[in-house]
Order: sequence, then structure tokens, then C-alpha cells
Amino acid sequence: MVLKLEHVTKRFGKFTAVDDLSLVIPEKEIFGFLGANGAGKTTTFRMILGLLDPSAGKISWDDKALNYSTSHLVGYLPEERGLYPKLKVRDQIVYLARLRGMQKAEALRELKFWLEKFKVPEYENKKVEELSKGNQQKIQFIAAVIHKPKLLILDEPFSGLDPVNVEQLKDGVLALKEKGTTIVFSSHQMHHVEELCEHLCIMHRGSPVVHGSLREIKRAFGKKNLLIHADFPLESLKDFPGVVKAKPTMEGVLLQIEGENVAENILKGIVGKGFIRKFALEEPSLNDIFIEKVGDSYE
Repeated sequence: MVLKLEHVTKRFGKFTAVDDLSLVIPEKEIFGFLGANGAGKTTTFRMILGLLDPSAGKISWDDKALNYSTSHLVGYLPEERGLYPKLKVRDQIVYLARLRGMQKAEALRELKFWLEKFKVPEYENKKVEELSKGNQQKIQFIAAVIHKPKLLILDEPFSGLDPVNVEQLKDGVLALKEKGTTIVFSSHQMHHVEELCEHLCIMHRGSPVVHGSLREIKRAFGKKNLLIHADFPLESLKDFPGVVKAKPTMEGVLLQIEGENVAENILKGIVGKGFIRKFALEEPSLNDIFIEKVGDSYE
């Protein structure tokens, strides 16, 4: 069951929000969607969900159109949260699950499972408005997955969460992936995408600027990062041949270099000048790639 977007375009009047987007999102995988605000991510999600019709192009799931007949196969966690504040968690989830065609007993069983997983079983009979933002997010997540969707779309699922809640939600996402759910999520935080995704797409002004497997994208980028900590000045390395960028750190310098041979030359050049505590050659980060491709960081 592959999700396919073929030459998808969405216009609002004269404004083009998504421009000729073609993607294949592999089954049973976590796919990352990156882009600054206004890049077209949420519009794309709304078209996949059938909430918006594309101006041109085609979206299919398992070679069939996505519409109301497939809605029970899809889960959606919107960026803008939308729970009923006065309802108890139990009533809220059962109501939404019934809309998805579930029986009440099955919905309650799933709810108890997820509340236990998130270590908050006591929230079942609390009103949504009594919960913290992070815990409301967990309930919204449960609402998106209660019916065991085959395709799950998460729009900024980790925004505004503290590190403990982020880890719990991540565990939930990974558990679903293990059970075979295809997951597409957008995030402003690059490290989450690096940690979770095998494939990704970077959007810029409605168009994909980078698309493919994370490993291949990093390899194709060519440049490497070199982190050096030493007990002597390293500022002069910014002018070393093959150094693209240099950024001072608390204990040394982080260099972006053109290739491994540059690292070798730098090491030869600084050996004997003093004590080198760290000399680490690393893959480029997604942030590096994003800045180069889009021209701006949005961390």
C-alpha cells in the first residue's frame, strides 16, 4: 500500500501553495516532511486527506483514490489541536472512535492501552481542559491512532512538548511503525527527522528541493563536518584550503569541509601544535543540507 503523489499542484487564486509535487511514500515506513512555514506541507497533508482537492495532479493510496470510503484507514494529528475541552478524555475518544466505525468496548480497550503506554491511566475520567498542553497532545495523538490506521499523518507532533513527552510520543510512533503503519510527519526539529526517518522531502515555496533516502541525501551532499577540540587557537583553520565554513564552539571549532582528504591535511597541519582532545569527522547534519538548499535555517 504505497502513497503516491503525481504532479500535484494546489493554487489559491494566483498563489501556488504546492507546485508540481511528485512523491512516492514507501509502505510501513516513517517519511519526513521538512520545510519552513509556508512551504506547502500542511496544504499537501490536507490534499492527501481529501480535505482539499488538488488543482492538478493525482493522489492515490494502493492505486486507489483517497476519499471518505478510505477515511477509516487514515489517522491525522493536525498542527492546530482540536479536542472538546469540557469533555472527559474517555467520552472524547469513544465519540471519535465511533465516528471511525469502532465499537465502544474496542475503543475503550485501545484507550486503556495507550494511556498505560503514556503512563497516564488516571486521565481517562479527566476533562481535557484539566490537562497540561503536553498531556492534551497525548490525548490528541490517541484520537489520531485509536482506530489503528494504516496511514498516519502527523503535522508537527512534537511542537511545544518537553523532552520527556517528546520521547513518550516518539515511542508511540515507533510502536505503530513496528506494527506496519505508514507514517508521514512534518517537523521543524531536524534531529527528530534524522532520528526517525529513512526517507524525506524538503519543501521550499511549494516545490520539493530535496527528496529521497536520508542516507543517499547525506552522501550526495558531499561535504562533511569536522569537530576539533584543542588546547591551542584554531581560528586560522577557517582559511585552510577545502574549508567551506567555520563556526567557533565552546571548546574549539566546527568546520564544514569539502571531503575526507581535507580532514587528513588539517590533522597533519595541527599535529605538534599542542594537545588535541577531539578530532571527529561527522556526516553533514540535515540542518546543514537544509540551509544550503533553502538558504535559511528555521530552527
